[in-house]
Amino acid sequence: MRKSLFHIAILGIFILSTPIVVYSQNHQLLTNSNLSTISTISDPTLIKTQFGLVKGQLDNLNNVLVWTGIPYAKAPSGELRWKKPIDPEPWEGIFDATQASPIAFQLNENNIIGSDNSLNLNIYRPNNNKKNLPVLVYIHGGNNQIGKAEEMTGNGMVTDLDAIFISINYRLGPLGFNPLPALQTGDRLEDSGNYALLDMAKSLDWIKDNITYFGGNPHNITVSGFSAGGRDVMAMLISPIFKDKFQKAISFSGGMTIANKEDSIKVFAKAIAPLAVEDKIKPTEEQAYHWLLTNHPDVKAYLYSLSSERLVSLMNNAGIRMSVFPHLYNDGYVIPKEGFNTHQYHSVPLIMLTGTGEFSLFAKSSAYFSSSFNHGIPSGQTLTAFQFANKYGGKLYDLFNVSDSAQKMAPFYKAKIYGMEIQYGEDQNVVGLPMGLYGAFHGVFLPLMDPYSENYNGLIANAYKTQGAKQLSKIYKKYIHNFIYNGDPNGNDLVYWNNWSITNNNANKGLLYINADREKAIVYMGRQHFSYRDVLDEMDNDQSIPPEIKKTLISEVLNGRWFSHELDLRYHNKSLWLK
Repeated sequence: MRKSLFHIAILGIFILSTPIVVYSQNHQLLTNSNLSTISTISDPTLIKTQFGLVKGQLDNLNNVLVWTGIPYAKAPSGELRWKKPIDPEPWEGIFDATQASPIAFQLNENNIIGSDNSLNLNIYRPNNNKKNLPVLVYIHGGNNQIGKAEEMTGNGMVTDLDAIFISINYRLGPLGFNPLPALQTGDRLEDSGNYALLDMAKSLDWIKDNITYFGGNPHNITVSGFSAGGRDVMAMLISPIFKDKFQKAISFSGGMTIANKEDSIKVFAKAIAPLAVEDKIKPTEEQAYHWLLTNHPDVKAYLYSLSSERLVSLMNNAGIRMSVFPHLYNDGYVIPKEGFNTHQYHSVPLIMLTGTGEFSLFAKSSAYFSSSFNHGIPSGQTLTAFQFANKYGGKLYDLFNVSDSAQKMAPFYKAKIYGMEIQYGEDQNVVGLPMGLYGAFHGVFLPLMDPYSENYNGLIANAYKTQGAKQLSKIYKKYIHNFIYNGDPNGNDLVYWNNWSITNNNANKGLLYINADREKAIVYMGRQHFSYRDVLDEMDNDQSIPPEIKKTLISEVLNGRWFSHELDLRYHNKSLWLK
């Protein structure tokens, strides 16, 4: 922090006596008339970065310093839409980092929100004089189609972690991933089509170059992400462009997903073809489809002429199905052709965690069940069918998020892998309704980490306000604190967390299980006691629902998901890929 305050002392007279040219990205302008809060000697919210001064704010309630919406790259609009991110323009004066950060264009609840001006990040740190703090970077979820950096905030977290927390915004949907040949430029980064991954790499570069000014350690960066963000983190572990950009990694409900680039091109062409017909570029969707598969300059010109709003309206309702919105392409440069069959990993200490009921919210939002929840919790046969989907989808998703990945990586990964299973939510008598219906849902870790998270307010009610849940949150954050400091989650007064290995797993100590009753936390080492085959065999023998309903759930609700490969093979579910 002292380095930044030195800059402030030198610039103090200039700031208060000279007209200011202020850089702003939809943030409030700071002028001479509203600079009275800036001290010429010391203001910990005023920081000199590589590109200019930024002014944040103090969260008095939590005694946390916060900067929001700081640009790490130039807005990818116009001719920069499908290009690799470049440095933001340096600014004179002071950037107002107190306003909500602009988020990426997306279709959210049938409304288009966001802007192209979204390559920015939020920074949170304890309000103290400590330097060289570890840095935890967070990639939000949302299938790489929706979401925002504020999915997790650091206000209620960084003091417990004694660390800096950074969350980023990045390009989403067809603006963040697009494999069409006409967009290729000859630059191997851009030709990958993985523009969102390029954004994430750029943000890590900015953090490495600037975090010292905020009191952070550029050589102790932990990259983390939830859901799509967790899958992005897993992709970073095999991507050559992320070499040496971070020292540790955490995948919250992530898992291994790669899209075949050639198949993905066909999906995108089919999705965009109706727009070309609507715009009278081609008379039929079939003709438009084949035209969009080419690298003709007219295709490129047309794609760039489309508004961001129209593009992000495409390929929605993916519901953890890569076939609907394929992304993370095995282009051979940003992501290896062999994907996760590689033997080459960035072997950094890694935590992978999952809830035990990860599929419940996806089952609820499926076409089969969604209308059943319009008037509250369903009952009778519908509830039994929902519980069936939750049970088996949850077990398959559980395997996919942690054990399956750990087993695949273990022979080639040269650092320790730690696996965690969160069970909190399984006992309705502890968490009540409605959370008890959904179990340890997709995102169950978020309220443990961030007490101000509003993502699941309607779901969790008071479930995280019991003494047991509060103790669980403290224990959970102690593990994370230890991990981001030294790559090992273990410490005093904690159940020892063994790293995952085949030997440890066979000895019933491969995974850390965390749970709580209403009074206390429950933490122990154990192992995964079922395989994909076990789950499918159990599902075959389950007679809780009629055979015709079971068949429908298998072919229309559980099919085609990240975790469904073995299920789709056994039940001969039709491939969802467009050929």
